[in-house]
Amino acid sequence: MKSNARGQLPPYFNIDPDAALSHLGEPASTKGFGAIARACEAGRSDLASRGLEGGGGRSLRLFSTWEITRYLIPVATGHFRRVLKQHPDLPQGRSETDGGAKWFTLDEVLRLRAHFGIEGSKAKEYLPYRPKGLPAKMVAVANFKGGVGKTSTAAHLAMSAALDGYKVLVIDLDSQGSMTSIFGGKVRDEWQTVFPLLARHYALHLRGENQRRLDRGEAPLPLDDTLSDALEVKAQSLIHKTHWPNIDLIGAQLNLYWAEFQIPVWRMSGRGWKLWDALTEMLDADGILDQYDVVFLDTPPALGYLTINGLAAADILLVPLGASFLEFDSTGRFFDMLHSTFSSIEEAENIAARALGRDELSFQWDAVRAVVTRYDGSQQAELAALMQAYLGQTLSPHRQDFTALIGQASEQVQGIYEADYRDFNRETYVRGRETFDATYAAFKQLLIGAWRRDALSAEEAAE
Repeated sequence: MKSNARGQLPPYFNIDPDAALSHLGEPASTKGFGAIARACEAGRSDLASRGLEGGGGRSLRLFSTWEITRYLIPVATGHFRRVLKQHPDLPQGRSETDGGAKWFTLDEVLRLRAHFGIEGSKAKEYLPYRPKGLPAKMVAVANFKGGVGKTSTAAHLAMSAALDGYKVLVIDLDSQGSMTSIFGGKVRDEWQTVFPLLARHYALHLRGENQRRLDRGEAPLPLDDTLSDALEVKAQSLIHKTHWPNIDLIGAQLNLYWAEFQIPVWRMSGRGWKLWDALTEMLDADGILDQYDVVFLDTPPALGYLTINGLAAADILLVPLGASFLEFDSTGRFFDMLHSTFSSIEEAENIAARALGRDELSFQWDAVRAVVTRYDGSQQAELAALMQAYLGQTLSPHRQDFTALIGQASEQVQGIYEADYRDFNRETYVRGRETFDATYAAFKQLLIGAWRRDALSAEEAAE
């Protein structure tokens, strides 16, 4: 038997059976899973508490004058200071030392941005583009392969949009609740998730169907306690404030997964129920889309009923993936499954629509983009170029680099925009921000383009 270059055998040779047995431990049991889950919960609480205040809540850090004038409000630092001096009614910030740099809360930054938007140069963009009279844009971030940066991308885009001045709602559709944890959400049970909105949509369908049954002289179908209770739930009661002043959250927790079993039961009883419209129509009915600018939907890593609701609700679909063969292959299968799923829904609905002379169903998205995450240009440039050649416009030309800042921020249980730049090397911070700022810029171009198209269509319709 040959040894390796250093004269040693690989570690998988000559494993002693008795030594292996001594490391094996006792057989695992169902009860053991509970112990592991409790250990993870304790560890998760410990890690999460590192970003908490004494009262148990999370707080967002302050922003310095340097950061505000470089990243948030496009004015020279000197002019910024002069404006504050001329307007003592504006937030003046606070210094940690006498004569030191001024620091501001994000609430104060938003007030300052609003002032510059009214009083500042009209040649500069102090306030982000948002056409009046149009609803919020809904953005789903989805892929059924885990580990592609789906939740991280959605969270950082939400934070970017908030820093840009938009009012943001984040909806966690993943029962793992990772997005909920990022924003410090506390969700007791499935009745604090989107579940009651889906149940309410079905209950309304069933109530309408029962009226039709009565009109035909047939006995109505019963509404159980779950459906009756759901009829009383409005989306506003599910929305919670976060430590970001302009990001709200509808959270998730493990029991939300029950929806994946309950929805097909409802669908079997109510064949005419358009389950894919449930989330959209309930948010619209409760006026949520008029209260926010952008709604981000973090979907589960599977094409189940919750994901279908998120995708059907979305105006923009973002699909994160790594520049590797397996992730490219998996993402291709994801798009194939999207095609099969939504085509089958359209086909089934349109058979009846054609027979009744109604408009046919056709799902449509403003934009669909795949986004390369965790990119290493020194090793993945060739494969990324190949992916770009095959996917064309569908693949965003921007690559989201993996930098030291991303790793360090995740260790501190926070997004990179929540990290204080003084905790990092300045160059590391600037470089880390650049890749996420560029990701947001690519997304914002889609957002503005979609809104502009809608605004022009509305103008044409009004003429």
